[in-house]
Parts: sequence; C-alpha cells; structure tokens
Amino acid sequence: MKLPVYLDNNATTPVDPRILQEMLPYFSERFGNAASRTHSYGWEAEESVDAAREQVANLIGAHPQEIVFTSGATEAVNLAIKGIFENSERETKHMITVCTEHKAVLDSSNHVERLGGTVTYLPVDANGVINLTDLENAITANTILISVMYANNETGVIQPVREIASIAKNHLIPFMSDATQAVGKIPVNVQNDGIDLLALSGHKIYGPKGIGALYVRKKNPTIALTAQIDGGGHERNMRSGTLNVPGIVGLGWACEIADTEMGRESKRLAALRNAFEVELLALQDIEVNAEDARRLPHCTNISFGQVDGEKFIFEAGSDLAFSRSSACTSATLEPSYVLKAMGFSDERIHNSFRFSFGRFSTEENVNHAVSVISRIVKQHRHERNHGHHPIV
Repeated sequence: MKLPVYLDNNATTPVDPRILQEMLPYFSERFGNAASRTHSYGWEAEESVDAAREQVANLIGAHPQEIVFTSGATEAVNLAIKGIFENSERETKHMITVCTEHKAVLDSSNHVERLGGTVTYLPVDANGVINLTDLENAITANTILISVMYANNETGVIQPVREIASIAKNHLIPFMSDATQAVGKIPVNVQNDGIDLLALSGHKIYGPKGIGALYVRKKNPTIALTAQIDGGGHERNMRSGTLNVPGIVGLGWACEIADTEMGRESKRLAALRNAFEVELLALQDIEVNAEDARRLPHCTNISFGQVDGEKFIFEAGSDLAFSRSSACTSATLEPSYVLKAMGFSDERIHNSFRFSFGRFSTEENVNHAVSVISRIVKQHRHERNHGHHPIV
C-alpha cells in the first residue's frame, strides 16, 4: 500500500491511466490546432474536440453546442457570473447566491458588487442547506441570476437543486450551478434539474488539471453572456484562445468513463465512506458534520472532540493525505467559512477534517486510515486527561 493514503479526492484526483492513454497522441503526432481549417492536422484536432464536446454533453444531458471549454471550473464560474452581469441591460442588477459557495462564486460576486451590482448571500441551516422561502423572499424585480452550488466541496452536502430551479423558472431568472463536485459522482442532468448554466472541471473526475467547461443553455431560455476573454472568437465567441486539445480530449474521456461507471462506483464509495464513519463514531465524542443532509457518496466531514487539530494533521501526515476545513492564510488559521455558516463553534471547526474517497481508494486504505486516526485520537485524549500537554 502506497503511503500516505490519499483521501483528498475533493481537492483533486489522479489522472486515470485510461484517460492518459487517450491524451498522449495529442501532445505529439496529433498536435494540430483545432482552429486550423486548411489541412488535415487541424481537421483531426477539430474532430477530436467535437467528439469530446459530445462526451461532456452526454454526461450532463446537454447538447454538444451548449458546451464551452474553459481552463477549469473557476474560469467557467467567472464567465457565467460576470458574463450574465455585463450582458444584462438593466440599470439595477441583483444576483442571489449562498454564503457557503466556493470562492470562485463568492469572489466573482464581490467583483459584481464592486461594479455596482447588488448580491444577496443566502444563509444555510445546521446541515448547510438553504431555505427555499429565503430564496423566494430574496428575489426582486432586478434579479438577473440565481447561483447555487450543486454539492459543497467541504461537506458534500447536496442542495435542493430542482426546487431552486423551479423557483427561478417561475420568476424567469436564469439558474446557474457550480456542479464541480457533483458531476461524475451523482447523476446531474441539466434538463431534468432545470439548470441554465453549469460549471465543471476535469481534475475532479480523473481528467487533467487546467481544463473545464461551462454549459450554457441554448433555448428555453436562450442564455446570452458577454465574453471575458477576447481574441479570435473561439467557442462561439464566448471564450477566445487556442483550444487545449489534449486537455479537452482528456475531459471528454473523463466524462465518458464517469457516465459508464458512476452508478457502480458511487455504491462502492458510499459503502467505503459509511464503513469509515461507523468505525470512527465508535470512538465516541465524534460527529459527522451535516450527517442528516443528502450528501455526495464519497466524502465526509468529521469533527473530533478532545483533539488538537494542528497536532492531529501533523501526526497523521506521513500516513494519510486529507484536508482540513480551514484554509491556512499566511500566519493565521482561518476557521472554515462553510462550517461557520452552519453555526459551528471555532473549536469544533478547528477539529473538523474532510476525507474524500475516490476511484483508486480501497478497503485496505480505509482500514489503515481508521487505525491511524483511532490511535492518534486515543493518544490525544489520554494526554489531555492525564495532563501531558506538549511543550509549545
């Protein structure tokens, strides 16, 4: 077993060897530019891009022409939010999002505010889920976009997407969802779910980093965006720049494999995750954050009572790779804004960790993680109860 065991698949995933195989020729013999229309190298690249567009569209129930390739989900989110804002002719522009969104959404929303727009940040309950009445009440005559993530990157909590979509539709407001964590893990279908704009990324589904896509609905309603990158008019004038053909091919295959294997794989991962939680909960004074919410099958966010968070990460580091719900910024440890919004105390937040399993996680990995964590937790509690405080 390779150490440390990787349990941070929400952060990124390794490229699946099958996907890498499909990508390799596009770095060498099939190196054409998809915009070169006068010779076979360009035609071949364009055909490969078209095939990938279809693979991505199939996974989310879209039409290939509705897929815009970007450098990742962050760019897709920026294009959607800023693109809708700039394209709107209204004098007063208002958007609605959620306080637990990914920074890509929150920072793009801040940008919109600096340009004179107004943004409502909906609160969440103790499970991290929005209240639909709050959403209804936030809508004004000037609301031009509702943006709610499909599933949270820290907790795996899934929002009531279809209900949100139907509220948006009743008010004729475009509905966007950052579905980066959900696509390829659970069924996401833009038609059934009523989504007008959707962001996704390659590196969360065993494809390469630096490639993503934005789905932009073409009809009922037609969504119009102002491009954020100009020059050459690629991607239906929505995103100029020479296409990253190897990355696009990789994203296409990542979507195709996810589409084929998702049902089976999500069952397997849910079983691993559930076994992991059950074993750890036996230690007592341990809580699964957002346990009662609908969550992604492969990830869990757990808070450990009577444990020193920093020391825990340090001691587990050589055995396990997982992440904390707090972002380290310069010299300060910022408590996770997601868990804070759910009403947790700073202490609980500092002792909360995210474990996310993936395609290459095994039962052996889970057993190893449980034994390492159990040992450290027991040690911390022993020291705390017997006064052996480490010298700082």
